[in-house]
Amino acid sequence: MTAAPERRRVRVAARRAVATDVVALDLAPDDGAPLPDWEPGAHVDLEVAPGTERQYSLVTTTPEGHWRIAVLREPDGRGGSRAVHDGFAVGHEIVVAGPRNHFGFDPTRPAVFVAGGIGITPLVAMIVAAERAGTPWELHYAGRSRSRMAFVDELVAAHPERVVVAAADEHPRLNLIGLLAEPRDAVVYCCGPRGLMDAVETAAAHWAAGSVRVERFEPADDVDAPGEPFEVDLAVTGVTVTVPADRTLLEVAEEAGAFVLSSCREGTCGTCETPVLEGSVEHRDTVLSPEEQADDRTMMVCVSRARRGCPRLVLEL
Repeated sequence: MTAAPERRRVRVAARRAVATDVVALDLAPDDGAPLPDWEPGAHVDLEVAPGTERQYSLVTTTPEGHWRIAVLREPDGRGGSRAVHDGFAVGHEIVVAGPRNHFGFDPTRPAVFVAGGIGITPLVAMIVAAERAGTPWELHYAGRSRSRMAFVDELVAAHPERVVVAAADEHPRLNLIGLLAEPRDAVVYCCGPRGLMDAVETAAAHWAAGSVRVERFEPADDVDAPGEPFEVDLAVTGVTVTVPADRTLLEVAEEAGAFVLSSCREGTCGTCETPVLEGSVEHRDTVLSPEEQADDRTMMVCVSRARRGCPRLVLEL
């Protein structure tokens, strides 16, 4: 079972606008203890309101040892970004969990970074790591306009030969089909709107397995689709439960006394990842890669279910 992400209190040590409707926050430990190290692609769970958490990628650790995140105000979102923009002033105290990483960077292979809007945040850390490791890389960064693209000026200034900017009010959209037409010995890392990530996966479908990695913080379209009842043996708890068609495995397991770590409850954060000992899973998360889902070694019990035709799962719960 996934280890419990460490929870701690932090405070906003600095705040600045880095693009239109994008604010960067530097988070300092509230107790003065050093914040833990993390790897590029990691994110933290930020408590934006009591009982409500949102996931934000780590951009960097500042020279002062503070974590930096960047948050886009989303007027049509679920309210998390508005809470950050309107209420998280310097000095504001927050509970965070993590860091955790389901978007790991491999410095041994060339990298093709594709960012859309606020999706640049985890890629900034990867670019720094690529530079340190001497990894060949290129960045293709799309957005509505340069004024809305966080960190674009500093990235272009530091790496003018490696960064391609596709601002919609200046140039045509990214030509993903052309960019990814020829498979390479490289890894494509993409973060941004769902449409962009879907387009990258489609354009690079003929690349070798594992060559495309995406970071999604939105639930899958089928997360609330009707299911079928199925049984689950909770190997650690020692009980067998039946999951009805209209309830989640997480809810039923908790009622049976199983200890289950969870956070988002919509298949986006990875907290409830649980080893699968037997059975076939209908994966409804946006955390595991297609290869990891096909392996059926783990599942997100907050949204995923037994695959149709598989009446029973055995889980390490």
